[in-house]
Amino acid sequence: MDTVATMVNLTECTKGCRATVVKLNARGALKQRLVSFGVMKGAKLTLLGYAPAKKTVEIKVGRMRLALRKEEAEMIEVQPDA
Repeated sequence: MDTVATMVNLTECTKGCRATVVKLNARGALKQRLVSFGVMKGAKLTLLGYAPAKKTVEIKVGRMRLALRKEEAEMIEVQPDA
């Protein structure tokens, strides 16, 4: 299976989707914050849900739950697990 062909933006995933982080397009303080929470290349995450109007995305990384703004979630490229 071609990894590049199956990469999607985190906001393109549906509720309950389990995925592996392939790339972080964030920079500076935001990238440092995401990495400190465990959102880094190779990390497994689960998309728990969206807030109304999809302005906020809730994810679970390891035992930690995070709420990300839509703009932050769009910077995370993932490969959904089969």
